[in-house]
Amino acid sequence: MQEKIYKGKKNGMRVMVVVLLLYLAAIGGFIVSGISLDKKVTPGAVALMVVCAAWALTGWIFFCGLKVIRPQEALVLTLFGNYKGSIKDEGFYWVNPFCEGINPASRTRLNQSGDVQTRAGFGAAQGQGAANPEALSKKISLKLMTLSNSRQKINDCLGNPIEIAIAVTWRIVDTAKAVFAVDNYKEYLSLQCDSALRDIVRIYPYDVSQNVDTTGDGVADEGSLRGSSEIVAGRIRDEIQKRVADAGIKIEEARITYLAYATEIAAVMLQRQQASAIIDARKMIVDGAVGMVEMALERLNENKIVDLDDERKAAMVSNLLVVLCGNHDAQPVVNSGSLY
Repeated sequence: MQEKIYKGKKNGMRVMVVVLLLYLAAIGGFIVSGISLDKKVTPGAVALMVVCAAWALTGWIFFCGLKVIRPQEALVLTLFGNYKGSIKDEGFYWVNPFCEGINPASRTRLNQSGDVQTRAGFGAAQGQGAANPEALSKKISLKLMTLSNSRQKINDCLGNPIEIAIAVTWRIVDTAKAVFAVDNYKEYLSLQCDSALRDIVRIYPYDVSQNVDTTGDGVADEGSLRGSSEIVAGRIRDEIQKRVADAGIKIEEARITYLAYATEIAAVMLQRQQASAIIDARKMIVDGAVGMVEMALERLNENKIVDLDDERKAAMVSNLLVVLCGNHDAQPVVNSGSLY
């Protein structure tokens, strides 16, 4: 189904004025024919009254063809099941009164911009948006929309359960595909976002891990959900775009809005991260302490301050490492006797 732009002119104001003038003329005709019938029944007066009555009963149909299109809105028109075109330019139009606007997603409520309008009672009870007159119309929004699906629990490539949520910015670029290619483009987009998110998250570990290939080139890399969020978001966006292109939707951006270990393993993983941090800190402390001891021995030898044999050097190294690597401040011990 290819999109067709409706070629009708913006003559809605003209038609509305003409119809209103005809209604005024019909009222005047009623008055004139009524006065004439009071004096004398004539065929002309009867015919005038019949015509005015017929117009009064059927003239309102022309008002059904008046359509107001605001900026960044579109209206898909069908006439007895046939696709007539899409109005995408703002203005006041008059179309065939029997044309019908189609928007299968007008009553769909998602956690996204344009669909949620908080109202006390319904919104709190159902957890969704209340009735929005604009959202219930048959017009299709061409604005940028932001979809924020609920958090999902997914296993990463190492099997660890994590909770993740994304926000997807999208717009409709082909109204015909959005209306006719899928049953409900909003639900279709939401489902494809969840599916694409699962497919991409399963490729990455939560944190950097050894021997994990996230790019598919057969070489282990340092990609992770926590450290490569920009790359992961880009792959999620591309994956969603491939799935929703047939629905006339363009994905502008996808961002990770929430990322954490699942509650059942969060405490264990926190302990693991703490242990890893302690090990890294200890390694840095030991490296620094060894360097300081080496520097101290070199300075003593250079300046010939004291001549130490191997046993005394070993004792000195041991004492310095205890002082430098200890968790608490060292308590000095003053030796008033001889070293020997």
